[in-house]
Amino acid sequence: MNIGGVIQLAENRTLGQYLYDCLREEGITEIFGVPGDYNFSLLDTLEEYEGIEFINGRNELNAGYAADAYARVKGMSALITTFGVGEMSACNAIAGAYSENVPLIHIVGSPKSMMQYEKAIAHHTLMDGDFDVFRKVYEHITCYTAILTPENAAREIPAAIRLAKEKKKPVYLVVAIDLVTKPLLSQSEPLENEVKTNVDALQSAVKHIKGMLEHVSKAVLLVDVKSLRYDLGEPVQRLAETLNVPVASLMQGKSGFDESHPQYIGVYGGAFGNQEVTKTVEEADIIIAVGAVWSDTNTSKETAKLDPLKMVEVQPDSVKVGAASYMNVKAEDILDALKDIGFKLDKPVATITFPYETSADDPSAPLKAASYYPRIQQMLKEDDIVVTETGTFSYGMSQVRLPKGVTYITQGGWQSIGYATPAAFGACIADKNRRVLLFTGDGSLQLTAQEISSMLEKGCKPIIFILNNDGYTIEKFLNVKVDIEKQKYNEIPAWNYTKLAEVFGGEAFTARVESNGELDEAITNAQDLDGEKLCLIELIVNDQMDGPEYLKKMRKYLEKKEIQQ
Repeated sequence: MNIGGVIQLAENRTLGQYLYDCLREEGITEIFGVPGDYNFSLLDTLEEYEGIEFINGRNELNAGYAADAYARVKGMSALITTFGVGEMSACNAIAGAYSENVPLIHIVGSPKSMMQYEKAIAHHTLMDGDFDVFRKVYEHITCYTAILTPENAAREIPAAIRLAKEKKKPVYLVVAIDLVTKPLLSQSEPLENEVKTNVDALQSAVKHIKGMLEHVSKAVLLVDVKSLRYDLGEPVQRLAETLNVPVASLMQGKSGFDESHPQYIGVYGGAFGNQEVTKTVEEADIIIAVGAVWSDTNTSKETAKLDPLKMVEVQPDSVKVGAASYMNVKAEDILDALKDIGFKLDKPVATITFPYETSADDPSAPLKAASYYPRIQQMLKEDDIVVTETGTFSYGMSQVRLPKGVTYITQGGWQSIGYATPAAFGACIADKNRRVLLFTGDGSLQLTAQEISSMLEKGCKPIIFILNNDGYTIEKFLNVKVDIEKQKYNEIPAWNYTKLAEVFGGEAFTARVESNGELDEAITNAQDLDGEKLCLIELIVNDQMDGPEYLKKMRKYLEKKEIQQ
């Protein structure tokens, strides 16, 4: 029972039951993971629990990736692993969630409490009697860790969930296998009230911004990843419409603003992106950046030319105006206040030419980035979930204009190769009523292809595009020190990708395409199936150094820097 935002303990509730009550209250209806002998009591309790289903991954790393994407679609997710080997396998996925601001509850089943007390030499440990070493590892890649007991669970579980929601980061909960079925020994405590905006700081920031706007004739809004995670899309759109300013997103914040909106101009990519967008952003008298992370990805290898003194940086709990910082100011409050500041540009937002608006290539011509990206843009529909792998696809898809309501999932910051396939599985589980499209490369797929098996097992039917360009093409683009033919480490074995569904014991629509016309036909067939089957389309690109313009410009820049060094 929930009273005032606090789960009240029913009579004889066990620790495990209470944990699942708290997760279900957050809208979690599936938990990802892999069985292990130290998490059996967690899984046995979950088997009997109504309202949450256990989703078994092929390994813990993949399950963590799937949970990450699930959280991006539904707001929060949970993962169950066993002690030591299981949690260490998932470690990379959790670090990625931390890097990417994804709230995820990682639950670990540990050895019996008496074994830990006696410092026993047990399997799945480092054989030194230290049962706290892995939690200490997780202290650095989560925002909160706790060892659950019947005495503290009613306090620690709500606290961990609250911090995951507030900080948009993963948290770590570990519980001994014998304590999961024990009744709780204390009642839940009221949660702390959410920190509110400091009114004086807000008013000072607004006054400062109003002064900056007095002589402004060019302004722009930039949205980034924290705008996505903190659900700031609507207040940003209202502000953009009030100020009548163009809106661009940074690479990691793609889809943070409705890309079908007439004021949206594209992704800002410094020297590598659409130069119409770059000129609009860099020539602005003032830039209002919402939720920005100034990573090398977002600054396009530091080619971005943005004057910090002309910038208003809105973060979830603070705002920076030029060189001045105003703390304890909620993003939604400053965005709302700026609507009433009395500023509005007179001229309509200029129309920007998007890179992939047309696809009038010869149908018999071989596939190239310049021809398949426009076709991808044309096939996307409102409310799709688009999952894009790290690699050449991530740069090309950044320039694809998305329809209204599309959820765009990629690891723009962590960039772990292999993320996207299990992430697509997690997205399918998170919302079974939306179409999921996966864009991955041949090299990336070979790391985590097992989750196609999970898709088939659970009846998921995404449309999967596999870019087969003969190896780790993204690495070939980035390594400018050695000739491509000498990079033997970037070569991979040839797989028959269209046979994967058959290998995993399932059925799928498959196509192996080499020309524009063949791709058109495959897309039409996949669309006509309308979710009846999983679809797998392999794109054969013979030029291993073909890629989107963004990536070609980046390589030239890296080559020039290498010569100068």
